Amino acid sequence: MWMFLPQLTGVLDDCFCDVESIDVFNNFKIYPRMKNLTERDYFRYYRVNLKRPCPFWPDDGHCSIKDCHVEPCPEVRGQPLSLYTFSWIKLAECEQAKELGAINSALSNYSKEAFADWARHDDAQDHFCELDDETSPDAEYVDLLLNPERYTGYKGPSAWRVWNSIYEENCFKPRSVYRPLNPLAPSRGEGFYTWLEGLCLEKRVFYRVISGLHSSINIHLCAEYLLDEGWGRSVWGPNIREFRRRFETSEPKGEGTRRLKNLYFLYLIELRALFKVAPYFERAFVDLYTGNTLEDGETKDLLLQIFNEIKAFPMHFDEKSMFAGHEMEAKTLKEDFRLHFKNISRIMDCVGCSKCRLWGKLQVSHC
Repeated sequence: MWMFLPQLTGVLDDCFCDVESIDVFNNFKIYPRMKNLTERDYFRYYRVNLKRPCPFWPDDGHCSIKDCHVEPCPEVRGQPLSLYTFSWIKLAECEQAKELGAINSALSNYSKEAFADWARHDDAQDHFCELDDETSPDAEYVDLLLNPERYTGYKGPSAWRVWNSIYEENCFKPRSVYRPLNPLAPSRGEGFYTWLEGLCLEKRVFYRVISGLHSSINIHLCAEYLLDEGWGRSVWGPNIREFRRRFETSEPKGEGTRRLKNLYFLYLIELRALFKVAPYFERAFVDLYTGNTLEDGETKDLLLQIFNEIKAFPMHFDEKSMFAGHEMEAKTLKEDFRLHFKNISRIMDCVGCSKCRLWGKLQVSHC
């Protein structure tokens, strides 16, 4: 997709790394191994609860979610003739979104038996924290290869409310400051970045992480877009026009450029997190258990290869500059971070599309 667009270049804000270095490192060192790793059983299957109710507002009945308590798609019979054609169009769009957003829950009997063995193994381990989804009776394993992150047709007021709640209520932003391109803003949000640069480093980092996550989700749906369907066959591929609409990069300091650079910034944060967790997985007694001894060993070897590449990367994000002020202030700010991330993870239960909810919960819980 990138070859059709102006080249994104330059140094990232709040760190000492540039776009070009990350591109080379990821494309040649990390991505090929990571793609292989995510296709292995230990990472391929994800346990998640998609039935938790939204804790903040009533379900709005968006038609893209399937098999849950929502209002049905609009009926056509009995409506005035002037509304008939319009309703059929909306019904077709609704049914398409419902189909694209549905979860493929097909699992073999062998996989189901293996998951029970995984659960017994995990229950015997000591955990740092308890994940609500993993312990819920409504949680189930989902095959991520059968449910790739891609276009689902999920849009409109439901999707907008989710992201608006994340940005407006969880990014340390006062109501008087409007985000760029916010449809409710009285202006184009010209003062937003002046306000952002006036924040402490920690709050700027938080905003850029959330913006980077948003960019990642949008890029996935542009890269795997439903280009055509018919005759029982769907054609998926990159939608350059949709990408340009969301990420116009012609202006060096334009909104599209900023959003893409925030994605690179998030990449650095995650790279640093992997660097710090590597020593735990390098211990001989830590295994990636699925019950298949041979594959489990190969999976861990591949993971350790990725860790070795990450440790050799010369431009890691330096987290030592964060939470380095007054002890009590730093402690309070850390707690604010924790609560905001927890709140955002709960907002993912308000996403009105099963597949979007799946990937939102996965990314936020591992962000």
